[in-house]
Amino acid sequence: MIILSGLWVATTLTFLLGDVLRIMSGDSTLHGKQITQGMWLPIAILMVIPIVMVVLSLTLTYPVIRWANIIVAIFWFGFNLISVPTYPSAYDKFLLIVSMGFNVLTI
Repeated sequence: MIILSGLWVATTLTFLLGDVLRIMSGDSTLHGKQITQGMWLPIAILMVIPIVMVVLSLTLTYPVIRWANIIVAIFWFGFNLISVPTYPSAYDKFLLIVSMGFNVLTI
């Protein structure tokens, strides 16, 4: 369970690194669109999922957390696979591929 939690922490940190680099580069858009207040809640919900998985991986029983990790990791892998072509910067694509590697290890 510690390994799974560590993989979710690594995934979260990879996402955060991408966000920090995007802010530092001056890119405050999401796929070419200016981010509005209405977009922040869905983004927050989406980004809290790996953080919640850290806690769940440490607290849920084995059969339940096994399937939860597989399902959520497959979701993130697919989501990121679809997202890779939409990012123009090489660092974003690289970090998405790294996070997908963490998802594969989780599965």
